Amino acid sequence: MPARATHDRWSWIGAVARRGRPAAGVAVGVLTAGAELLFLLLAGLAVVAVSPAPAARRHVGATTVSYARRVAGWERRRLADIALEPAPPPVRAGGPRVLGYLATRLLPAALGALTVGLLVVGVVLAAIVVRSFVAGTMSLAGLLSQGLIGTALLVVNLQAMASVATLDRWLARSLLESHTRQALQRRISELAVSRAGVIAAVDAERQRIERDLHDGLQQHLVALGMLLGRARRSRDPDKARALLAQAHEDAQRAIDELRDVAWRVYPAALDHTTLDEVLSMVAQRSATPVRISYDVPVRPARPIETVLYFVACEAITNATKHARATLVAIDIEARGTTIEMRLRDDGIGGADPHGSGLQGLARRVAALDGRFDVHSPPGGPTTIRAELPCA
Repeated sequence: MPARATHDRWSWIGAVARRGRPAAGVAVGVLTAGAELLFLLLAGLAVVAVSPAPAARRHVGATTVSYARRVAGWERRRLADIALEPAPPPVRAGGPRVLGYLATRLLPAALGALTVGLLVVGVVLAAIVVRSFVAGTMSLAGLLSQGLIGTALLVVNLQAMASVATLDRWLARSLLESHTRQALQRRISELAVSRAGVIAAVDAERQRIERDLHDGLQQHLVALGMLLGRARRSRDPDKARALLAQAHEDAQRAIDELRDVAWRVYPAALDHTTLDEVLSMVAQRSATPVRISYDVPVRPARPIETVLYFVACEAITNATKHARATLVAIDIEARGTTIEMRLRDDGIGGADPHGSGLQGLARRVAALDGRFDVHSPPGGPTTIRAELPCA
């Protein structure tokens, strides 16, 4: 098949997939709107029932707003999946705005139900037309004309679904997201916190490097110097050769340790190779087997690769030293405008997300506007997820 024909075929399939995603999202939105309507009715009845008791009314109101935020968060994730966008932050809007959003969502849900109903009717009519043609009650010309009309109506229906999804996203942005001034103030606070976190992470990393150099490499060099001194003073040639051989081995170990320390400072291999190849080299040196899956078509920026490298190295080290894992799985893939790394080991779990090592990784990720999560229940497994913007 010619290359252009192949490209056109895949372009057509991609266009159908892009059209079908809003349709599926709108259909799911119709179902969730029914559940949200039931939730609002039950919440209203509960508030009315406890209205004579102020304390109970406040408790019911707070509980209703809490669950309403969760429901609104689910809706925002659904809309993000439709638009192939990264997962949105948690909903922080006030109770009236959240409840108002759930109520106004009934409008796009009603329009969505109409478009989904028309799509179902169109599928039924298409089946009737095909059946009539197979039965011989419709000519080929009639089939073609009906097919053209049905295709045109299908395109219009899919476009209507996309418009409903756009309306749904607009309502979510208008009612759930903060105003410009509030968002700017929150962003300033986040940057101040992340800057302080980065400074603390850099100081902790410097202290760690100093300990590695002082307690490890320096001791090896002192022992090496003592061996060489003994070899110089020895009058026995055989003993001198044995001391020199031991000194040579210690020098090799010191070089390996110096290389490891240098890699913890900065992975220089990223200057001339990709992240998956660098992680493959790390996996070869690991005492725990490591499986790597890398699906990133376009190479991300160097700071992103560096952060992902440090996250992977810390996870492998923790799995080997503390979790007693037998396998570490690393999955890296591009998701729209973000790149996500998931690390999972089959160890005993119980990792402390507030420990110095994981907190340092969280600060590194936050410095690039990323998200960092650790899930490590007792008994395992441990799952670490880092998501960074790449566009």
